[in-house]
Amino acid sequence: MSEIHTMPGHIIRRLQQISSSIFAQHMRDAGFDLTSPQFAALSILQDQPNIDQATLASAIAIDRATIGGIVDRLVAKGLVQRQTNSQARRARVLSLTDEGHRILTRLHPVVQNVQDIILQNLTAEETRGFMRLAAKISAQDETTGAR
Repeated sequence: MSEIHTMPGHIIRRLQQISSSIFAQHMRDAGFDLTSPQFAALSILQDQPNIDQATLASAIAIDRATIGGIVDRLVAKGLVQRQTNSQARRARVLSLTDEGHRILTRLHPVVQNVQDIILQNLTAEETRGFMRLAAKISAQDETTGAR
C-alpha cells in the first residue's frame, strides 16, 4: 500500500469524490439536474428564506465567487428568485420559488437514499462514530486549523 493511502487528506478527498459521484448519479437517475452544492443552497433557503448571497455562501461553506454561479444556475432553473431587500434597496435577498419548494420536497427522499448508500458499509455504531469525528474535523477553522 502506498503511503498516500494512509494520509487523511487523501482519504477525505477520495470520500468527497465518491460522495459527489453517488449524488450525481442518483440525481440523474431521478431525473434532476442538480449538484450537491445546489441542493445545499436550496435546503438553506428553505430553512432561511430571504437571506443574501454572502449569508448563503457562509451557510454552505462555499466562497463568494462560487456561490454566484450556483445562485445564477438556480435562478435560471426557476428554483430561486432574487428580490430587492426592503431595508437596503441595493441589496438582494434570495428565496425559493414555488417550483423550488416543490422540487426540494421531491428531492429529500432521493438525497436521504444517497446518504444511506454512502454509509452502507458501516454499522449503525460506526456511522455515529464517523459522523461525530467528521463533524469535529469540519469544525476546524480552515485558515489556521484551529478549533
